[in-house]
Amino acid sequence: MTSRRRFLLGAGALTTGLAGLRATDAMATEGSAVTGPRSDALPRGLRLLSIRNGDGSETLGIHTDDGVIDVRAASRRLGLACPLTVGQMLREGTSGQLNALVAAVGRSKGAREALLPEAGITHGRLFTDPGKIICIGLNYRAHANETGAKSPSVPILFNKYDNALAAHNCTIKLPPREISYKFDYETELLVVIGKRARNVSEAEALGHVAGYCTSQDFSARDLQNELSGGQWMVGKTLDNFGPIGPYFVSADLVGDPGKLKLETRVNGELRQSANTGEMIFSPQQIIAYISRLFTLEPGDIIFTGTPEGVIQGMPKDKQVWLKAGDKITSSVEKLGELHFTLA
Repeated sequence: MTSRRRFLLGAGALTTGLAGLRATDAMATEGSAVTGPRSDALPRGLRLLSIRNGDGSETLGIHTDDGVIDVRAASRRLGLACPLTVGQMLREGTSGQLNALVAAVGRSKGAREALLPEAGITHGRLFTDPGKIICIGLNYRAHANETGAKSPSVPILFNKYDNALAAHNCTIKLPPREISYKFDYETELLVVIGKRARNVSEAEALGHVAGYCTSQDFSARDLQNELSGGQWMVGKTLDNFGPIGPYFVSADLVGDPGKLKLETRVNGELRQSANTGEMIFSPQQIIAYISRLFTLEPGDIIFTGTPEGVIQGMPKDKQVWLKAGDKITSSVEKLGELHFTLA
């Protein structure tokens, strides 16, 4: 075993040979097969981001104390198979390959060239094609009250589509005024499913969670509430109306998802400040409820709702809707700050 490990490390440090290139080529598309053992174990000890490369691809980075490991570059250098997206990792159960890569990079001087300073990275989308994008409406009592809505007795479900998915530090190009102009922020905790869930109990629910992210359920309130009596899906799923990031953080590094501080700032001004413990329905309750209706699969994501402080909840004479040039910062404790700009 020792000699084999030395051989692999030596080969990785000296060359990016054909074997490594073939392994990486096989992984280049999300959802493609990855060689190596599959595990049903959930990710552990991982803080991941997405790197937008010069060729337009979006591949994984692993945040470490020494910098960000460029997974594509490091796996090529070491000849190790690794998933290249969060979705691929979760569907194929190959998070352990990323842990192995971190260890291998730490032992290989050559592979350390794949370490990047995070400040120089252009972030890509953490998720590109999840099977389901599920959103929960009115999940904080104070938010329901500020909008004049009745607190729900069961989780209110609606959806976004893949076109809404956007990256940390993205720019959202707003539609023409005749389409919409009442733009609003909604910072939310995003739950990422890592294990198939069907008819699970609340006690079992977190055992199906791979990790969490900071997210924005960006909203066009006129489309949501006024178009033909109001169409939540239409008001929520315009292009890039779902920024997520900067990190996917594995559940073991987060702990209790019901004890996280959540904030929104617009041009530096604090607009929302709450705690996920104020949710009407906890992540456990949400997962258990959804799983009774339909199956949750690895890679599915759930926006869990926003607290009070949105523009929609302000008195009519104080509602100043977001506009081009505004800069929004969303933060969830332990998960990092998500930044985006409107244009």
